[in-house]
Amino acid sequence: MEQKSAEPAGRPVAGPQAYGFLTAVESAGHGIFGGYLLVDPLGRPLEFHCTAPVKVSRAQQILYGATLHAHLHGQQIGGALLAEGTVTPHVVLTDLVSMLHVRHHTKLPVAIVRPAEAGEPTCVDAAGGFRLGDATVQAHPSDVAREDDLRETLATLAAAVDLREPFERIRAAIDEAQRR
Repeated sequence: MEQKSAEPAGRPVAGPQAYGFLTAVESAGHGIFGGYLLVDPLGRPLEFHCTAPVKVSRAQQILYGATLHAHLHGQQIGGALLAEGTVTPHVVLTDLVSMLHVRHHTKLPVAIVRPAEAGEPTCVDAAGGFRLGDATVQAHPSDVAREDDLRETLATLAAAVDLREPFERIRAAIDEAQRR
């Protein structure tokens, strides 16, 4: 996969209000696929991008060691996908801790979405993020100061869709592409 700088994704672009969802899917037979879905405030798709499968060599596993997934997800997959987007989202959401490393390749705020735990309060402390519907959102450490803005920005989207659901759409689209 050709590497591109994600810098253009950090510049404001006039266009629709958008939210980015970024994840990766491992396929034993093919490698790692990345997917990036941009949606409007109602959760309708604006753009979708996916990578060709990235196969990890044994040499890469040895040389990168424990930092391999952070490199693959953050730079090689995530950074390249953000660079392909033509709409600039308010925030990039991911469901993978290793994908948070994309923050080093963009000026956009990045946050992780995870299922809210039973009994978890609707207002979680700064270290734990905040709850919207059935999801908890935790900003990348570089974006914790923007957490109140992120909560306000994401409230509109969370009123329309479960913040975890677009990741399911990405996985289903990647699965469908593998069948062809």
